Amino acid sequence: MTAIAKSARFKRYKNLEFILGVLLTGGICLAVLFSGLLFPDGGDKINLMARLTAPFTDPAHIFGTDPLGRDVLARVVMGGKISLQVGVLSVAGAVVIGVIMGLVAGYYRGFWDMIVMRFADVQLALPFILLAITFIAIVGGGLTNMIILLIISQWVQYARLVRGSVLSLRDREFIQSAQAIGVKDIHILFRHLLPNLIGPVIVLMTLNVANNILLESSLTFLGLGVDPLIPSWGGMLADGRTYLQNAWWVSVFPGLAILLTVLGLNLLGDWLRDSLDPTGRTSR
Repeated sequence: MTAIAKSARFKRYKNLEFILGVLLTGGICLAVLFSGLLFPDGGDKINLMARLTAPFTDPAHIFGTDPLGRDVLARVVMGGKISLQVGVLSVAGAVVIGVIMGLVAGYYRGFWDMIVMRFADVQLALPFILLAITFIAIVGGGLTNMIILLIISQWVQYARLVRGSVLSLRDREFIQSAQAIGVKDIHILFRHLLPNLIGPVIVLMTLNVANNILLESSLTFLGLGVDPLIPSWGGMLADGRTYLQNAWWVSVFPGLAILLTVLGLNLLGDWLRDSLDPTGRTSR
């Protein structure tokens, strides 16, 4: 197969990957965005007369009901609001802290570089589950504390990524020229360096949103996450594990929501990685 044919096939594959990622992620985001209009009761309406209704047997409960008679579809959509909120806000916080730390460490080197990187090494040496248990034991669970925990655990990734990029750019001609004409350091950092490394940061952000959704669901499943009274995908999985034999839908549909959301975000992240880094586009 010629290089041109390989390139054309690769582009078709990447276009399909992008479309599928947008459809999955966009569909779930739209459902979550309009969840208040679709399900005004928030999925909390209890109807013990309709408990454990099988899916697709009642038009009012397409995905069936849980042990308390609550609509599974409504709770899956409302749970997506919590999972996406945790994923997006935690990544945003980690990016702000990590990018600033990485810029300072890579540009100034010396003492600041040593302090930031040694602190990052200590952070990376801590197993996440140990950090999570310790943090939650000290400050407690809840949505806000979950976001703070994920920020603490992931800012290091952005700091190391940005620092490495800054080290390769700080001695380039355009940076030296800016320094020579007296441009302030803060302008060099945010107007000259940051725009040249934003691509890899965006890719990592996309992948980490998916990863944080998985982490939030896992910790909530273990009882270390958000309040059990708040609908969340991890909490729904935990609630349905005792009903897997006779009411599989209570856990399966939240699990599918996690799978499709993470798959869509990973497809977008993979597409962004290849789109923002032209080298090796035809390597597959």
